[in-house]
Amino acid sequence: MADAKVIPFDDDRSRARRRPPARGGGAEAAVRALPAQQAPEEAPGEGPGEAPGEGPGEGPGEGLRAAAPPAEPPARAGWERRLAGGLAFLRRRVTGDYEVDEFGYDEELTDQVLMSLLRPLYEKYFRVEVKGVENIPKQGGALVVANHSGTLPLDGLMMQVAVHDHHPAGRHLRLLAADLVFMLPVVNELARKAGHTLACAEDAERLLRAGEVVGVMPEGFKGIGKPFSERYKLQRFGRGGFVSTALRAGVPIVPCSIVGAEEIYPMLGNAKTLARVLGLPYFPLTPTFPWLGPLGALPLPTKWTIQFGEPIPTDGYPLEAAEDPMLMFNLTDQVREQIQHALYKLLVQRRSVFF
Repeated sequence: MADAKVIPFDDDRSRARRRPPARGGGAEAAVRALPAQQAPEEAPGEGPGEAPGEGPGEGPGEGLRAAAPPAEPPARAGWERRLAGGLAFLRRRVTGDYEVDEFGYDEELTDQVLMSLLRPLYEKYFRVEVKGVENIPKQGGALVVANHSGTLPLDGLMMQVAVHDHHPAGRHLRLLAADLVFMLPVVNELARKAGHTLACAEDAERLLRAGEVVGVMPEGFKGIGKPFSERYKLQRFGRGGFVSTALRAGVPIVPCSIVGAEEIYPMLGNAKTLARVLGLPYFPLTPTFPWLGPLGALPLPTKWTIQFGEPIPTDGYPLEAAEDPMLMFNLTDQVREQIQHALYKLLVQRRSVFF
């Protein structure tokens, strides 16, 4: 199999939207190119009172009906376009005629395959409601900072679908992930293809300076692995490294609050010894896992809400502000308070965990 083309991240082509070719474009263009039906000119020998194409023994309009080509069923045409698009996609995969940036992000695979796999979970299972997505800028870099919960990091994936499907400019969210993600087989490759990269300041700053929307969850494993009794209580946001990165890149910080993820795997306990043996930060004990085996790994179908808050600008600070510990502490505390306040407000507004 041929290798994919690697596009340097600072190349202009890596920042341009690479949209796959329209599916079935030729067939669709042919259908749209059909001219509107016009009345044919009066044939010689026809009387002024006779309908065009009407002769002895013909009813009114029978000539026109005979001349019109049979219409192709819309469902059949749609399936043919999908099939043609799918075959073209597979051909590009096999021949290596597709592009990835130097982080491994494959936009075409993400748009056509990965988002399609996540969308049923997003729309039908968790029934995610999105608010304030327009607060993410239509262009230029932005840092989305969200709370983290749920035992497994499904909240990050659902946030990625929310931005992809609902942002007016169709932007893509590039998530910063923990080291463990890139140590797991298969998961490592899929994460790279979906645009995720290591949660380090250097990678985050390069993405932001290139005009990308970057997502970070500063709570890390402290948030995703906290017990159910501490649900929706934000953990420590680290040392404010994400604020320093946003200041250096001069991009706005967009707070994001996610409600619903805390209840998908209610973590009642943590088998620390087993976690150390497996090299995991924690080993969750929930009402269903590991007691029900693989079935216990099925998340509960809770109702989610993802709300993007008002952006906090950083471009008004001087360059040396990124090294000011007091400023970083104040901005970190401001972001954390906005997220926590929005969480409490959303919890009061929701009718129940599942509806």
